[in-house]
Amino acid sequence: MATVPQTDTAQEPEPGRTPRGEEPAGEHASPQAGRRRQAHWHAPLVGVVGRPWKRRKKHPATGQGAGPLEEPSPLPPLPGTEPTGLRRLLRHIEPLSQIARAARFYPARLAVTVFAAIIMVVTLLLSLPIATASGKHSDFLDALFTATSAVCVTGLNTVDTATYWSTFGHVVIILAAAVGGLGVMTLASLLSLAVSRHVGLTQRMLAASENQSRLGEVGRLLRAVIYTATGCELLLILILLPCFLSHGLDVGHALWYAFFMALSIFNNAGFVIMPGGLAAYSTDWWIGLPIILGTFMGAVGFPVILDIMGRRRHPRTWSLHTKLTLTTYLALTVASTLAIATFEWNNPLTYGSLPTSGKIMTALINGVNARSSGLSTIPPEHMHEATWFLQDALMFVGGGSASTAGGIKVTTFAVLLLAILAEARGDQDIEAFGRRITPSTVRLSVAVAFIGSSIIGLATLLLLQMTNLSLDRILFEVISAFATVGLSTGITPSLPDGAKYVIVALMFVGRVGTMTAASALALRERRRVIRMPEASPMIG
Repeated sequence: MATVPQTDTAQEPEPGRTPRGEEPAGEHASPQAGRRRQAHWHAPLVGVVGRPWKRRKKHPATGQGAGPLEEPSPLPPLPGTEPTGLRRLLRHIEPLSQIARAARFYPARLAVTVFAAIIMVVTLLLSLPIATASGKHSDFLDALFTATSAVCVTGLNTVDTATYWSTFGHVVIILAAAVGGLGVMTLASLLSLAVSRHVGLTQRMLAASENQSRLGEVGRLLRAVIYTATGCELLLILILLPCFLSHGLDVGHALWYAFFMALSIFNNAGFVIMPGGLAAYSTDWWIGLPIILGTFMGAVGFPVILDIMGRRRHPRTWSLHTKLTLTTYLALTVASTLAIATFEWNNPLTYGSLPTSGKIMTALINGVNARSSGLSTIPPEHMHEATWFLQDALMFVGGGSASTAGGIKVTTFAVLLLAILAEARGDQDIEAFGRRITPSTVRLSVAVAFIGSSIIGLATLLLLQMTNLSLDRILFEVISAFATVGLSTGITPSLPDGAKYVIVALMFVGRVGTMTAASALALRERRRVIRMPEASPMIG
C-alpha cells in the first residue's frame, strides 16, 4: 500500500498579514508591533516593556503548535524603550493613583482610614519629649487617648491639659481638633480633590448626603465650609482677646488663650488650657456668650449656616433640614436650660454659690454645651444624679448633621418624634413644615438610633465588668465619649487601661458616625427586583 505523505493543511498567510497570535518579523514587521509589546504610559504600571507572548511547543509527531506553552526567552528592550524619567516618575506615583481610586470608589472606607492615620500621627507627636511640660516621653496610652479626643473633638482627658502638655503639645492638640472639626466626609472630599483633582460620583453622593447639597455643589460647599469655619474662629478670637486682657493677662498669653479657646469652642473640642479651667469665668458674660454662640455655630452644622447665609432675607425658603435642625436644637436648648437650672439652682456645690446672673449664664452654657462641646464653668461631678440622667439624654441626641457635634443628631431625633406623633394620630404620612418625609428617611433614623444605643449598651457592660464604679457614672462617661461631648464625672484618669481603650474606640466610632462606619464596612446598595408579599405581624 502506498503511503500518502501527510501535508500541512494550514493555509499560507496572505502577503502583509500575520497569523493570529504571532508578531510579524523581518521585512513585514509593522511599526505598531514594537509598540504593542511595551506598556503605554497611561496603562497600569506593570513594567516598562510588555511581557513577550507565550508560544506553544510543536507537537513531536505532527510538528504543529499543539504542545504545552513554553516560556520564551526575554526580549531585549527595543531602541528608545529604556526606562525614562517619565516612566520612573509614574512608577513612583502609582500608589497615589491607588489612593485616588479609593477616594472615588470607596470614600467611606478611605475617610475612616485617613481619620485613623491622623490619630496615629498626632499620637506620635504627643509621644515626643517636646510635647510634655516635663520634657519626658508621655505614656503611649495617654498620648493615644488625648490624640483621639482631640481629633474626634471630644475633650475627655486622662491628664490635665493645662499643666501636663507643653506649648508644642497644646499646638498639636488644637490643630488636631481643627482638622477633626471639618468632619469625616469633608476630609475625604478634600483628599480626593488633592490627589485626583476631582471628586468621583460616589464621593459626591456621600458628601451631598452628608451635607444636604446637590451633587454639583460639593466642591463649592467644601470651600464654603473652610471659609465659614475660618471666619467664625477669627471672630471668636477678636471677641475673646479683650476679655482675657481685662483679666490681667499680657498680650502674648491673652492672644494665645483667645486663639486656643476660639478653635476649641467652634469645633466643640472641649479642651481648656487655662489653669483652673473656666471656673474663674463663671460669672463673666463676655466669656460665657462667645462660648454659647460659638458652640451653637459649630453644632448646628455647616449646611444650616450656609443655607441661612444664602437665604437670610427669605426664611420661608429655608430647606426642611435647616428648619428641623433649628427648631429641634432651640427647643432642646430652652427645655434643658430650664430643667438643669431647676435641678441645680440651690446646689451649694454647683449653682448655689453663684449670683443670679451667674446661675442664668451657667444654665445656658450647660443647656447648649451638654449636647456638643462639653465646656462647663462648674464641675459636672458635683451635679445631682437627676441632672446626670438628663444630660445623658441630651448628649445622646447631640447636635446637627455635618457639624462638629456628635450624637445621633437632632434631625434624627426630630424624625423619630414626628413618626411617633403621626402614628399616634393615625396619619398615613409623616409631615413637617409642608413637606412629607420619605419612609427611607424614617428607616435611616431608626437604624442610626438603634446602632448608637447598641454601641452604648455594649460599652457600658464592658466598663461595668472592668471597674467597680456605679452605673450612673459609667453611663455618663460612655455616652459622653460616644457623643464626643467631653463631660465627665471625674472618673476618666482613674479608669483601668482596658476601659480607657474602650473609651478611645467609643470616641472614634462616635466621631466617624454610625452610618459612616457601617458604610465603610459595606458600601453598596442592594436593589431587589422581586419583592415579597406584605404581611403585618403583631407589634406591642
